[in-house]
Amino acid sequence: MAPAGAQDDDPAPQGTTAAAARQGIQSVEIAMTVLTALERGGGPMSLTQIAQASDMGASKAHRYLVSLGRAGMVAQSPSSGLYDMGPALRRLGAESLRRMDEVGLVSQYIPGLRDRTGHAVNLAVWGDHGPVIVRWDYGAYALPITVRVGATMPMLGSSVGRVYLAHLPRALTEPVLRAQEAAAGSRDDDLGREVDRITEEVHRLGYALTSGGVIPGIASVAAPVFTTGDSLPLVVALALPERAAGDEVLRDVAAALLETTAAMSAELGAA
Repeated sequence: MAPAGAQDDDPAPQGTTAAAARQGIQSVEIAMTVLTALERGGGPMSLTQIAQASDMGASKAHRYLVSLGRAGMVAQSPSSGLYDMGPALRRLGAESLRRMDEVGLVSQYIPGLRDRTGHAVNLAVWGDHGPVIVRWDYGAYALPITVRVGATMPMLGSSVGRVYLAHLPRALTEPVLRAQEAAAGSRDDDLGREVDRITEEVHRLGYALTSGGVIPGIASVAAPVFTTGDSLPLVVALALPERAAGDEVLRDVAAALLETTAAMSAELGAA
């Protein structure tokens, strides 16, 4: 029920209840189950496969495929008879990707994560020289750092960098990692094994955890946000005082982070 005094943006026609106006068009929703079945199928599908994936009879699925085909949303191969996404659907997908502001869409979730956990939240993207912070929201806990938007994070010492080590190709991360290590004046002959260990841990847990890696007294938990297509992932991290980072707190923080990054990934269209 809408709050007192609230009005619908599009008032229902006279004589129609607001509840009825919000029911929508059932046939459109059913058509979307057919399109979703094609998307999840991962390739051309037969009528039988589409009907089973849409949980409907073959004759009913065929009628929807005919209508979707007329609209260009579905196409049937003349040679194999299999169905796949049509030209209109490809145009819609391409235009959706063109309009998508990944950082802007993900940023909508950051205040909620900050308020839910009480801790500072930062968002990073991959840059020419490693992970770059593009947003930082301070939490309720004082931190002995001032993070500048545009700062590049270390690959090994930061939770953000470790997530990128685990999820980007070595051909992309290794030159950056070697350059950072050289700039720091360090040489680690076992660097490859360390990266292997980090990669295994991040994939197993779903997130990276560091303590005092960048700034003494600060713990950080980071997780990836996956995008659609070939775009590089984004990374979201929570920063909290080490003194407050007990096992139970870290479990709760990691759970909140993973729940939020999953919602962010879904928002960006990741499978």
